[in-house]
Amino acid sequence: MNIMDFNVKKLAADAGTFLSRAVQFTEEKLGQAEKTELDAHLENLLSKAECTKIWTEKIMKQTEVLLQPNPNARIEEFVYEKLDRKAPSRVNNPELLGQYMIDAGTEFGPGTAYGNALIKCGETQKRIGTADRELIQTSALNFLTPLRNFIEGDYKTIAKERKLLQNKRLDLDAAKTRLKKAKTAEAKSSSEQEVRITQSEFDRQAEITRLLLEGISSTHAHHLRCLNDFVEAQMTYYAQCYQYMLDLQKQLGSFPSSYLCNNNHNAGTPVPSALPNVIGSSAMASTSGLVISSPNISDLKESSGSRKARVLYDYDAANSTELSLLADEVITVFSIIGMDSDWLMGERGNQKGKVPITYLELLN
Repeated sequence: MNIMDFNVKKLAADAGTFLSRAVQFTEEKLGQAEKTELDAHLENLLSKAECTKIWTEKIMKQTEVLLQPNPNARIEEFVYEKLDRKAPSRVNNPELLGQYMIDAGTEFGPGTAYGNALIKCGETQKRIGTADRELIQTSALNFLTPLRNFIEGDYKTIAKERKLLQNKRLDLDAAKTRLKKAKTAEAKSSSEQEVRITQSEFDRQAEITRLLLEGISSTHAHHLRCLNDFVEAQMTYYAQCYQYMLDLQKQLGSFPSSYLCNNNHNAGTPVPSALPNVIGSSAMASTSGLVISSPNISDLKESSGSRKARVLYDYDAANSTELSLLADEVITVFSIIGMDSDWLMGERGNQKGKVPITYLELLN
């Protein structure tokens, strides 16, 4: 027998097997043939694997959207990954915003209040951009890659063995159908032999598939560790961003976060620009803390006396030289020669320290 004859016979056998499976599958769907059911344990394992695959894909895709909202950038990264090439480094949105702010601040003049504030904000935005880049890299390595490896590796193997199991099951049921239809003793003997062979192949494939499926529990345990790594990366990222903004807030002398969070109630909350005796304006408080003094504050700074002042907003002291404040409390304030124009000395009982003038309203 030459190679060509062997190939022709093999193709004919494969075609016959395919046709037999197709007929068996069709008759099962029409309710005209019996179907060998898998045991309950194997069915549960198959269901668990399919559920794991579906949700892993959804979580993976949405995590990619979270880390990289730009769909074009995601497509570009996907193409470079498939080509096994490193994607070119791109400036992210916080870094780009930061650079614009720095350029604008330089153009307006670093010596001006607005220019200086823009430069400080820009530097902070660039730090956030760096933290964002680190979050993406860490999450991709410790979270997305293991999920993708499961989908493209382990689950593909499971799907392949599951398909083989389905084919072996069809072969077995087709052999059982032929045995039922056999008329002669010779046909029955041949069909019985075929049933024994297909039953053995089906049982062996079912065991192989079961062993693979039982590994799903290990997959869940591995994905749990990866999830913890992802949460830790996010925690680090948000902690860095929070610290960066706290530092920026102190540099700018802006209102405390407790006030900003309730800014939607500002219609009933007094703001510096809306009160005649308030020291400074809200616009300046939110940029550099530089304040144009009212006559009251000018008088106070020129005299050596002290005045009572009401605290407008809570303030947490940044260091031991400052005095923490509570909204609506009344303290004594006075000026010291050489002190920065944005600050006064505050006194409450035996406590004393610098206080920002934007948080005070002088009392008559």
